[in-house]
Amino acid sequence: MADDILPIEFVDLKKQRARIGDKIDTAIAKVLNHGQFILGPEVKQLEDGLKAFCGAKYAIACSNGTDAIGLSLMALKVRPGHAVMVPAFTFAATAEVVGWMGATPIFIDSNPDTFNMDPASLEEGIKTAERAGLKPVGAIAVDLFGLAADYDAIEKICDQNDMWVISDSAQGFGAKYKGRTTGTLGKLATTSFFPAKPLGCYGDGGAIFTDDADLAALLQSLRFHGKGDDKYDNVRIGMNARLDTIQAGILIEKLAIYADEIEKRNLVAEAYTKALSGVVKTPTIPAEYLSVWAQYTLTLDAGVDRVKFQADMKAKGVPTAVYYPKPLHKQTAYSKFPVAGNGLPVCEDLAGRVVSLPMHPYLTDAQINHICEAVKSALSNTARAAA
Repeated sequence: MADDILPIEFVDLKKQRARIGDKIDTAIAKVLNHGQFILGPEVKQLEDGLKAFCGAKYAIACSNGTDAIGLSLMALKVRPGHAVMVPAFTFAATAEVVGWMGATPIFIDSNPDTFNMDPASLEEGIKTAERAGLKPVGAIAVDLFGLAADYDAIEKICDQNDMWVISDSAQGFGAKYKGRTTGTLGKLATTSFFPAKPLGCYGDGGAIFTDDADLAALLQSLRFHGKGDDKYDNVRIGMNARLDTIQAGILIEKLAIYADEIEKRNLVAEAYTKALSGVVKTPTIPAEYLSVWAQYTLTLDAGVDRVKFQADMKAKGVPTAVYYPKPLHKQTAYSKFPVAGNGLPVCEDLAGRVVSLPMHPYLTDAQINHICEAVKSALSNTARAAA
């Protein structure tokens, strides 16, 4: 097979490094030379760049995306007896932080086309919380796979029930929703800079966004052990959730090319969709949305052997991944918590049928063509095997 096609990386950070590696090396060396390794000047520079990119008034960099949500819940004074609505079809961090506070996550079903929180199930989840004697205080909407959730519908429901909305945009920072950029949606928005995210560092990192000056000041205190004007005068119980300066320096250089990378991710997605529409169910992007394509996720037909499909893809040199094979409410740590209504059939169905293709800005046309032909061949092979 031609050397210009293989190997295909699921996420190719090596090609990104080839593009800006010299700038990142310089940024790291600068931090090593000035020696301010925690909350050094690059952290403030990154925060300024992030808020300028998305349009939020305040950006608070922190240790990782999970802590970003945890700090947000601390700032909103979530406590035992409270219920927070979270999607079941996502990574555990979204529900995990609710448990940190002693509150109860209520699991919400998915929209079958966008994979995101289903507003109708959200309404049922609020009723479920009330029947359990819990106070529903908020919802954490996840921008799954890089696509913004349905914020108009979610915020309307939450407003009617005196609830706040947190936008968990760990996978979706920079996506567009009806003229707005993720980071400006919800009372608070969070993101992750885990290396494989669309905007990732070389370790852990995260950020919180808000337009509320009081919340921003509170979050800045909470991420630094609850400090007051002096770090040895702690005025509240907080966390050690500061961002390393080296990671901020790396992210500054990655943010400089991020808009271009988002554009290239969308070109890859468009090529996939053009080649695979009518062959398999491709992702749905509603009007007035723009995804940052953290993942390009197919939904296989019912009955397709996903294990065989992935094996056939691997045999052709194409890596795939499944996000997420088991919804949160089916996982051991979370199975005791309530689910909306009488169950979550959509996300349970999706969990058995989704599979993600390689997605990054540096896929070549030849690689995209090879991946799409591999998908068609693997689907044909699984159909013959089932016959």
